[in-house]
Amino acid sequence: MQIDFHYYATYSAAIIAGFSHEEALDIAYSAFLVDKCSEGFLAKLDAPKIAATTQFQMELMDANTDVMGLQNITRIWSSFHFLPKDLYAKKKGVFKNYLNKYRLICGPNGSLVKDTIELAKDSTLQQLGVSMHVMADTWAHMYFAGTPSLAINNTDYYFYEIYPDGEEKQIVFRHNPITPDDVDKGLYTASIYQSNENNIMNLGHGRAGHLPDYSYCTYKYLPAWAEYREVIKNNVSDYYNAYCQMIYGMKYIRGDIESFQLDTYDFDAVSQYKDKIYVILNTRKLDTCEEWKAFGEELSGKEIPDFDVEKYQEEYMNSEDKSKTFLGKFFEAAISQKGMVTNRIYESGNMLAGYSLTPDLVETASRIMKNAIKAGDNNE
Repeated sequence: MQIDFHYYATYSAAIIAGFSHEEALDIAYSAFLVDKCSEGFLAKLDAPKIAATTQFQMELMDANTDVMGLQNITRIWSSFHFLPKDLYAKKKGVFKNYLNKYRLICGPNGSLVKDTIELAKDSTLQQLGVSMHVMADTWAHMYFAGTPSLAINNTDYYFYEIYPDGEEKQIVFRHNPITPDDVDKGLYTASIYQSNENNIMNLGHGRAGHLPDYSYCTYKYLPAWAEYREVIKNNVSDYYNAYCQMIYGMKYIRGDIESFQLDTYDFDAVSQYKDKIYVILNTRKLDTCEEWKAFGEELSGKEIPDFDVEKYQEEYMNSEDKSKTFLGKFFEAAISQKGMVTNRIYESGNMLAGYSLTPDLVETASRIMKNAIKAGDNNE
């Protein structure tokens, strides 16, 4: 997903869930900041690198793909963008290395979704925003894994868009990163094929470009993890489910719902807006910021400012107690989410995200990191 859903759509979902305009802005800002908080961003602020929630293209190009480098990549992308659905998935007749990657395939309504939402309960708006980003991406990034893997994430020539009238048109992937996607001609930019299983080009949905991030698109392809059986992905219905699940999750975090249950959606709260939302989701554009912004402003009667990545930087850099700033709270939220997911992966016997802390050290490590944020200590 992109800024249109993570920022503007998340804002409108927060309003429907009962949050104020100001609260909804904080939630939406935090949700989209997940796509901006790289090590380079943190270095600029002299903030702890462990709080990184993404890696930009140039950072990935320079990233090591040795064991330690791959573990760092997996911690970031599996924690925030490709939350694994089933860390204990079964698959017969495969080697352990492949099984570990298979178990990192992203999907909605896995136990880690519940863990993510419960982590945000009684926490900050920043933690809530992070959880909304993670939940939304489980729908958009379904069937891809947040670790480099040709076997899991590759695509080939059999990749078709399915139009609402049933017509199918083959999608052509090209590899010039400065060439914009052409919706009308079915031309999309994707990463270059690399036969090395762990090449960075094989991370996430890179081999499918931004196609999974476009709400209008229904497509089918033949992933290797499915034994080359045809898989159909309907983004319109998936994005609508994501939106309704986000509202349900935010109502739980607000305290309006007693317990959070998987595979549960607040369709009732959205019913009066369903037609408008479906029009936005079906809009064939590279982003629908304008449409989601108008919808959000109609709901709240307030203006939604454009996302400004520098908005809270001066506050953070000039504060004596950085942990009380907006960014300080966001960094703590990011560290909590990454630590939780890494721990779950490690507990499952899967070392692709690296080692995790033993329970008796978690509290101590959390205190150390909070002190580092407070002091602005940029250490791993």
